[in-house]
Amino acid sequence: MKLASLKHGRDGRLHIVSSDLSRACPADDIAPTLQAALDDWAALQPKLQDRYDALQAGTAKSITFDPADCDAPLPRGYHWADGSAYVTHVELVRKARGAELPQSFWEDPLIYMGASDAFIGARDPIPVQDEAWGIDFEAEVVVVTDDVPAGVTPAQAAGHIKLIGLVNDVSLRNLIPAELGKQFGFYQSKPWTSFTPTLATPDELGDAWDGHRLHLPLYAIHNGTKVGSPNAGVDMVFDFPTLIAHCAKSRSLVAGTVIGSGTVSNVGSKDGSCCLAEVRCIETIEQGEAKTPFMSFGDRIEIYMRDADGNSIFGDIDQQVEAYTPPT
Repeated sequence: MKLASLKHGRDGRLHIVSSDLSRACPADDIAPTLQAALDDWAALQPKLQDRYDALQAGTAKSITFDPADCDAPLPRGYHWADGSAYVTHVELVRKARGAELPQSFWEDPLIYMGASDAFIGARDPIPVQDEAWGIDFEAEVVVVTDDVPAGVTPAQAAGHIKLIGLVNDVSLRNLIPAELGKQFGFYQSKPWTSFTPTLATPDELGDAWDGHRLHLPLYAIHNGTKVGSPNAGVDMVFDFPTLIAHCAKSRSLVAGTVIGSGTVSNVGSKDGSCCLAEVRCIETIEQGEAKTPFMSFGDRIEIYMRDADGNSIFGDIDQQVEAYTPPT
């Protein structure tokens, strides 16, 4: 089953989308929003599944599905926790500035709580005030949970994963050093997170989803040129159940919690990178300086994943950076 939120008010209008992403039918008579569906997932999932089966059979009234009509599946989320599960990415960043990676980074996940009050859609522009802030994309896999009790084990946490998708976790790289220098985490440097048009239930992914990781290449295309397509199931040191259990160590997680993998990265970057910062780190290590610039106004970023037959799974993120002018 694939779910989307068409633009409507602040929280969207829940729709069910066909497996081939060609058709959609409203589901707001079952649950007005995706958050409402997740709040009562055990009771509502079977009803949503029945509607999805009817859509697949061609017996449900439907409309042409257009990703441009979509908001983020969860336009406003209660909880967004982003990890750095591909430790090789962190290792590259630290190596580029001559810093060693502590052994603990391989043993205990890095996770920060991000802004979830205004997720944006797959075709929405990325508004940024100043190019000098170092505009970058980050292609990631995310999972969405139902209610997760505090103290769950990773084995228990796996059963709480209800939906899977992709995000572009926009970063303003040149604002990060000053923020981290305060030793209090990200804020201004993490302005927007955009989502694929749909989120999918795990069964939609077949053998590519093993309950822990998503074993498919994740593509990042910048201005028509492939930056990378690392496999999201490779070199993920901390899998999703481990990340969820880490987040739930001392508190429960509410339904609709979004857990991010962090930038997908493979050891040796043989299949490229999922952000420009990693490209620049590799250039610094190999050539002594970074040569690839960060994004400029008008730049385009596409992020997507294909199944074994080459079909889009979640729909594509396809955005442009635009100049933002503050109110006067």
